[in-house]
Amino acid sequence: MIQYLWFDLGYTLVSTNREDVYQKVLERFDVFRNREEIAIAYHRADKLFMREYPGVLGKDSRAFFPWYIGTLNYFLRLSLPIEEVLEVQRDVARECPIQWKAFDGAKMTLRHLRSLGYRLGLISNWDESARAVLARNGLDEELDEIVISSEVGIEKPNPDIFRMALSQANVTASESLYIGDNYYDDVVGCQKVGMHCLLINAYGNRGVEELSYHPIITGIQDVAAYLGHPRVQLEINR
Repeated sequence: MIQYLWFDLGYTLVSTNREDVYQKVLERFDVFRNREEIAIAYHRADKLFMREYPGVLGKDSRAFFPWYIGTLNYFLRLSLPIEEVLEVQRDVARECPIQWKAFDGAKMTLRHLRSLGYRLGLISNWDESARAVLARNGLDEELDEIVISSEVGIEKPNPDIFRMALSQANVTASESLYIGDNYYDDVVGCQKVGMHCLLINAYGNRGVEELSYHPIITGIQDVAAYLGHPRVQLEINR
């Protein structure tokens, strides 16, 4: 019986305003793509990198960002000079910084799951900014255990980071469910220790077409329903 819910951080609990920033970048080149087109292109680029280059997205962006931007533009059906794009992006980011913000309803969803009797934890591949991101969004107070790769020196999909989290929480793998957006880090990693897992993919199977059947949800707001409980009614200000 599931007693403990573990979450990834990036694009599970929090996301950035990167679509808004890149839309402004494209405008400098007299190019228009709507926000949804840009979001889907980012999603597809993320999934491609997760599949083909495991671990790269969690490293210093200077090592891969030109390569990533080229992939992003490919999915946007654009051919733009990469170095100029990067220069413009740095300029735009000074005016409109990229920030990590909790998904709409994330905090309320965590509270709802706690009210149902579940304990909640975090297992994330993240640098030393993770706790600041959690605190700024009020998510740290909803979590019973927090395990961050930069603090423990182990990264997903290494099963040891999952074993460490289970030990800290005094819970078994069979009593745990992990929720994350990266199949190759999250699903593969937690399954090595016998944990159940839900894959978040906001666009159905888009970007993960290569996978055989695996439980997929569109976001953490679907976790309660997956576990057989009423879905929380989110009060979202737009």
